[in-house]
Order: sequence, then C-alpha cells, then structure tokens
Amino acid sequence: MSDDIDEFLRYLSAERGYSAHTVRAYRTDLNQLAGFAGGRGVTTSAELSLELLREWLWVATQAGLARATLARRSASARSFTAWLARSDDFVTDPAARLRSPKPGRTLPRVIAQTQMSELLELLAARAAGGEALALRDLAIVELLYASALRVSELVGLDLADMDLERLTVRVTGKGAKERVVPFGVPAKRALVDYLRQGRDLGAAVSAGTVKTASAPAARSHLAAPDVAAPVANASNDTDASNSTDASNNTTALFLGRRGQRLGVRGVYRLVAALLAAVPGTGPAGPHALRHTAATHLLDGGADLRAVQELLGHVSLGTTQIYTHVSAERLKTSYGLAHPRA
Repeated sequence: MSDDIDEFLRYLSAERGYSAHTVRAYRTDLNQLAGFAGGRGVTTSAELSLELLREWLWVATQAGLARATLARRSASARSFTAWLARSDDFVTDPAARLRSPKPGRTLPRVIAQTQMSELLELLAARAAGGEALALRDLAIVELLYASALRVSELVGLDLADMDLERLTVRVTGKGAKERVVPFGVPAKRALVDYLRQGRDLGAAVSAGTVKTASAPAARSHLAAPDVAAPVANASNDTDASNSTDASNNTTALFLGRRGQRLGVRGVYRLVAALLAAVPGTGPAGPHALRHTAATHLLDGGADLRAVQELLGHVSLGTTQIYTHVSAERLKTSYGLAHPRA
C-alpha cells in the first residue's frame, strides 16, 4: 500500500499540480490509513474495503477528532481509491459510498478596524528608526492586510511580482492559479521603504561581506536596490517547505535574517506575537489578517464577487462566510446601541 500511496502523491503533484502543503496533508491521512489497515492485517491497497474505511473513521470519531479532520480524511481516502480504480487496481471503488460528517463552519477571527490601525501604528513606530527587520515586518503586515493574501502566497512573492506604479501584485495561489490583486498607498510606502532601506540590510547579515548580484527589480519608477546574494547554508527564518536554491533566493521579495527567502513559520511567529495582545478568541496567525481584510471590505460596501476575486476563491460559497461575519458584527452593534434591542 505504501508504494501505491507514494505513486498517488506523485500523481497529485506532477499531474494535478497540487501544492506541497496539500500533498503533505494527503500523505498524513493516507499513511494513517495504511497504519490502521496494517493493524488489521490489511497490507495491500486491493484489500481495502468500505467496511474497513468506515471503521477507520469511526475509531477517529471515538478519539474525538474534529468533524473537519474526519471530512478531510474521508476526502483523502475517496481520492486515493478513485485513482486506484482508474488504474485498474479495483473492480469497484470501495470508498465511492464513504460518507463523513460535514465540517462545522465556525466564524473566522476578525480584528476590529481600530485594533488594526493600532497594530500598524505600532509597527510603523518600530520601523521609524530604519532597522531592517522592522521595515520588513511593517511591509509584510501592510501587504497581508491590504491584499488579503494567504501566507503561502506572501512568502512566494518575487520582486518582479510587485508593480508599485499600478499598486498591484501578481500572486500564485492554490492550484498554481495566478491572479493580480491591488494594495493601497500605505502598503506601497511600507514596501518602498523596505526595498530602499531594509532588504539589502537583511540580506547582508552574515559573518563577512556579501557580494551583490543583480535581480529583477520591482516594477516601478522608483528604483529598487541591488539584491544581496544569500549566504550559503545559513540558518534563518525559512523552513523546509519554503527553502529554495540560492539562484531563486535572490529574487524573493521578503528575506529572512540570513538573506534567504522568508518562510511561512517566520511570518506566523511575527503575526502571532502581534495578535497575542489583541483581545479576542480564535487563531492568531496570518490567516486572521486575510479574514479581517475580507470582512472590512464587505463592511465598507464591497461587492461579494469582487471580494471573491481578491481572495482567489473558486466558489462564491467560500466567500459568503464573510457575509455571516459582517451580519454577526451588525447584530452585536445593534444589541449594544439600539434602545429596543
């Protein structure tokens, strides 16, 4: 079964174009299924049955796993066995009738506009001294909030993706789909300050001097600085899923402490530290800024279809969660303010 899983994952990556993050999620679920099946004497994919798959989900339910996790595991199993069926390993697809609880939909965490303003003012005050990482952090948060980017999209940005004249950024989202999204003047100011004063300084943190190498500049009438070459094998804010070779690092927009492309975990640490002091419950990662941007757009009267395009959602139903957020905020305000509430 392990060989089949590895081949299936290669198919998802090479032929379906799934992201590394999605492929890892499939691997986790299917390896867990293989371990469960092995404990019951099932060692080959051809021996999988609907009864075994249902037992696998039932045991997970008894263990208290969330409905979203159960739904994801069920989807992983169905995709795997459907692929096997197309490959003639099965006469029938054992997971075709596999069902799981629909994932519960909880309202995302949203930061109030006044709180976002305070966070950005705090970052701007830190960056006023010209310190490289402070300039970078301000540019990151401004862009996350301005363009409602996923964290994976942010760390994947290259210099050439930025158009500072038109105030747009070219983003590669889920399924390797590209879209162009806008950002505002405050984000532009933060990006220009970072490119002029912070990016080279961040890239040059090393034991010795670092030679400079040319790289594609951000598209603007404002000249971007030369880009310092990364220090080979240096440890920084990157993680294994985001590390790249040296030739690619020179094009990255956001750099870590050692001059290499900033990783997802580095951005998570930054945002989580900022939101730790903000009242409210729910996740405190970069996705909270994406939720916040979408909700503030709808609160300000933006069209739902326009917000869908900005976020890169395939389905309008995914975007509609933010209309519920706005409705809940309206009800809360009504309850506090209306004399007959």
